[in-house]
Amino acid sequence: MRAAAGPAPVVAGRWAEQRALRLLKQRGWQLLDRNWRCRWGELDLVLHKPGRLLVVEVKGRRSGVDGWGVAALGAGKRARLSRAFACWQAAHGHRAEDPAELVYALVPLPPARGPVRWIRVAA
Repeated sequence: MRAAAGPAPVVAGRWAEQRALRLLKQRGWQLLDRNWRCRWGELDLVLHKPGRLLVVEVKGRRSGVDGWGVAALGAGKRARLSRAFACWQAAHGHRAEDPAELVYALVPLPPARGPVRWIRVAA
């Protein structure tokens, strides 16, 4: 029998999202939506500061084999996130005109250590 490598992927993903969210709240961001879904996909975190929106795609990884998740953030993923965000904007008309930015939060999962790596994708 194999020893468990760590928490289940869903638990690990929630842990990574919570770590990213905690850091963003410390920087003054307020959560609008978490795990918001539509037919095009899911937005992990949608946050705001007055007049600004931040959409965060969180990737938690146990090792740096794939650049801590960078390999999962290709053109197809960016297109799905863009469509999902357009759907979110349609559902939240009062925020549709706020400038938005998409960032990836690459979060090392235990037992790995290190800071969250933030990658700005679009403004």
